[in-house]
Amino acid sequence: MDTPQNTALMRALTELPGPLPARGVIHIAIRHTDRFTVVGNHLAQHPTLSTTAVGLAVRIQSLPQGTEIGIKALAARLPEGEKLVAAALRELEAHGYLQRARTRLPNGRIVTRTVFCNQPTALLRARVAVRPPDPPQAPPPVQDPAPEPAPPQAPALPDVQQEQAPEAPAPQDHAPFVALVPPPTAPRQPPPPLPQPRELTAELHRAATALLSDLRRHAPQFVLSENDVRQLAPAVAAWLERDAHPDTIRHALTNDPPRLLRHPAKLLKHRLATLLPPPLPGADDLAAPARPRIAVTPFQTCDGCERAFRAPNPGHCRDCRNAHDPAQAAA
Repeated sequence: MDTPQNTALMRALTELPGPLPARGVIHIAIRHTDRFTVVGNHLAQHPTLSTTAVGLAVRIQSLPQGTEIGIKALAARLPEGEKLVAAALRELEAHGYLQRARTRLPNGRIVTRTVFCNQPTALLRARVAVRPPDPPQAPPPVQDPAPEPAPPQAPALPDVQQEQAPEAPAPQDHAPFVALVPPPTAPRQPPPPLPQPRELTAELHRAATALLSDLRRHAPQFVLSENDVRQLAPAVAAWLERDAHPDTIRHALTNDPPRLLRHPAKLLKHRLATLLPPPLPGADDLAAPARPRIAVTPFQTCDGCERAFRAPNPGHCRDCRNAHDPAQAAA
C-alpha cells in the first residue's frame, strides 16, 4: 500500500491566498475559539532557553491556577524524567519566568510556593519619583517711594502665582528604572582558572599545541582558532606534565559534546580546569604502610611457686613478693 497522505492538509494548502514561499515553513493558521493559551515569542523563540524549558513553560502556562507543578508532580505527567524537569525549572528560574519560595502556613507547616510569570520583562517598569512642590513663599514687600497707594491689581499677581505654582511638577531629567525581577536563588560561582604547568618547556608547548590543533580530525565540531590554541596550550601542558596520555586527554576533551556546540573553546576551557587529573603517585606512596609494632610483656615463671605471670624480667610473682615482704602486703 502507498504511504497515507493528509488530503485535508494539502487541500488547505491550495486554498492559501498569495504566493507561497519556495522553501521553509508554511503556516496554516486556524483561529482558536476555546481551550487555548497565549504564548509570547520572547518565550517561544528564546535564544538561550532549551527546548525542554520552553515546552515546560508552555505546559505550566496552560495549567489552571493552583495546580501542583513540583518536580515529582510534573515528571509524573510528562515523559521526561525528574532530572530533565529539574534542569528545565532551574533554567526558567534563572531567566525570571519562575520563582520558588518556602512559606510557613498559619498551622506551622512549611510549603513551597511557586510563582510563574508569562512575561518577566514587563515587570521592569519605571518608578517616577514625584518631588513635592516647595511651600509657597510670601512675596517680597514692595517699597514704593511715592506716597500714593499701590493700585489694587498689584498684590493680586503674587496670589495667582502662589495658587498656580503647585500645579506644575518639577521637571525630571530621567526617571530611575527599578528592576522587579527577583534575583537567582544562588549566586553564580566564578569559573575555575586554567591549570598551569610548573615549567612550560618548549617540548611541552609543542606537544600541547599539536594536540589542540589535531582535535578537529577526531571531532569536526572542535575547530579552534590560533588565539584559542595559544590560550589553552598551557593547560594541556599541565595535563601532559602529570603523565596524562594524549589519547586520554583527547577523549576527556571531546567525549559526549553538546548537540549544538557554539563555543568549543569555552567547553575545552571548562573541561581542562575541572577534569584535571592528580599527579601520578610515586613508588613510596603506593607501598603498604607498615603496621605499628605492639610490645607484648612476656610470661615469666615465678622462682618461688613456679606460677606463670607476665613481667619484663624473671623473679617472683605478686603473691610471693607479698609473702616475703609483710610490710608491703599490709600497705
